[in-house]
Amino acid sequence: MNAIAKVGAFAGAVVALGGLGSAVGASVGPIGEPERPTHQKHEAGNSGHGRQGGHAGHGAKKAPEATGLNVSQAGYTLDLVEDRPQRSASATLRFRILGSDHEPVTRFETAHGKLLHLIVVRRDLATYEHLHPVMADDGTWSVTADLAAAGTYRVFADFRPAAEAEGLTLGQDLFVGGPYEPQPLPAAAATSTVSPYAVNLDGHLVAGQTSRLTLTVTRDGEPVTDLEPYLEAYGHLVALRDGDLAYLHVHPEGAPDDGRTDPGPEITFSAEVPSAGTYRLFLDFKHAGEVCTAAFTAVADAH
Repeated sequence: MNAIAKVGAFAGAVVALGGLGSAVGASVGPIGEPERPTHQKHEAGNSGHGRQGGHAGHGAKKAPEATGLNVSQAGYTLDLVEDRPQRSASATLRFRILGSDHEPVTRFETAHGKLLHLIVVRRDLATYEHLHPVMADDGTWSVTADLAAAGTYRVFADFRPAAEAEGLTLGQDLFVGGPYEPQPLPAAAATSTVSPYAVNLDGHLVAGQTSRLTLTVTRDGEPVTDLEPYLEAYGHLVALRDGDLAYLHVHPEGAPDDGRTDPGPEITFSAEVPSAGTYRLFLDFKHAGEVCTAAFTAVADAH
């Protein structure tokens, strides 16, 4: 899936920044350790947009750009039809991608089997959905999302207009009213359980350089060696920077039909995060006909 601005690099795969299912805006310069919101109970629906940081210090290597932070980039705008939807486990989200002429864009290139990928995540990173909307003839996209929990959400649209050589990821906030108590981010851990699966993360993120991450999938303690292709890959990894939710989407090394990539238990990625700090990683994988999501908290060290 081509993302909304590149920040990652990986061998033999497509990395995109922008724009995982049973468990877990234009680019700006990198920021330092992001601040987490104060965990105070309040009424959702009046929150502002997330803070964007300044620039990191000078270094020998230019850090990759953060992406997914702005609602507009390169002449395109993510336009939510309703940014304050009713609280519902089956809420309908409708949006358009507007061009520089402020008219809806209706021609897109397919990326990893879909014309557009939508990521919906609450800002405390407690909820996550990877969705695939359907576009009407007038350029309005629609999809059902789980917005049962009150709070401020970030919506990322990951797409490539037919007129462009590269993909984009645009982001916009939406607000779901009701009593809202932000959840603390889980501590960093090497294993995520998505019953009956366990996924182990081996590798460490270092800002500004390629980090090799290997995720190993087991079921009831046994290695899973028959993962199924999902969106033309054995796994998809999304990383969101804690605080401002800078977005990174990485696809794995190899492909299901290349004759050399095994269908598990290991899925290997090479990712490059834009700054030191805490990230939440979401892995989508498919097995036995079901798409599952494993989530990890990972801390990236300074280069």
